[in-house]
Amino acid sequence: MPRKLRVEYPGAIYHVMSRANGRKPVFVTDADRLDFLKALAGACEKTGWQVHAFCLLRDHFHLVVETPNANLVDGMRWFLSAYTIRFNTRNKRGGPVFSGRYKSLFVDGSGPGYLRTMCDYVHLNPVRARLLKPNQRLREYPWSSFGPCLAAAAKRPQWLRVDRLLAGHGIQRDDAAGRRLFEQRMEEQRAGGGDSVEFKSVRRGWCLGSAKFKAGLLRQMAGKRRPRPSQALVVESATAKAERIIGVELRRLRWKEGTLAKRAKGDAAKLAIAARLRRETTLTLPWIAERLHLGSWKSLNATLHRWRKANEQDNHPSGLPFEKP
Repeated sequence: MPRKLRVEYPGAIYHVMSRANGRKPVFVTDADRLDFLKALAGACEKTGWQVHAFCLLRDHFHLVVETPNANLVDGMRWFLSAYTIRFNTRNKRGGPVFSGRYKSLFVDGSGPGYLRTMCDYVHLNPVRARLLKPNQRLREYPWSSFGPCLAAAAKRPQWLRVDRLLAGHGIQRDDAAGRRLFEQRMEEQRAGGGDSVEFKSVRRGWCLGSAKFKAGLLRQMAGKRRPRPSQALVVESATAKAERIIGVELRRLRWKEGTLAKRAKGDAAKLAIAARLRRETTLTLPWIAERLHLGSWKSLNATLHRWRKANEQDNHPSGLPFEKP
């Protein structure tokens, strides 16, 4: 049976879910969960993703993500690979962590209530999985975005977007009163067992949206319209971002373009630019090595690792551990 087409377009919203390979845990310890969220933060920084909700469980994860730059596939490739490397290194394992392809369900961001329903479904996963005691509040589950959604904006990760979820609940202001009302409504759903008729489309369908939205997606999948950019266009977009970064760094250093070729391969300033490109784009090491005149990309990998160890602290803005609301 052929695989379903990965449709991508600017502003698309997806519910992404992936399970463990061979029924093994995706997360063994809290350190693994923190690594996952750090990798997610890195993916958002590279791709411009906006996360509306997430939930981590023992053998799978849920993610509601918006892609302003039509780059779900490119970003997921980096994201899952980055976490797999960290997980296997920490737990002394090899091979894939996740089973097969990740599932991605389309969410209609323009229709009334669809994004809210999707985020509510994700946030209520700990209830359905019976991971909370009867006397515990939903916010007490530490590995979902519900707690951070209740925190003040300054205490949330920059990549977590709350405004559209609150608006879906009819809450127009992201203030203490609005967030208390949001929590109240979620606790009411939680009291009902964390399930509803609306969630059936999430579990069984491929799309959560209006009939018009679904028809448009089906036309795109049939090839009448081609919303997914070619790989060349994805690379072109990442390249344009990289060139902007290089331009900013050259101006900061007061270098000319030709200076890159004249400076040594191990020049600290060039390595700093390379580290920024690795952090903020999905471009490959061979591209970076050639563009910055850094020699072999294989040796650059080891050189960058040493440079980061000496110059960067592990303070990536993942926003975790989360501040309690």
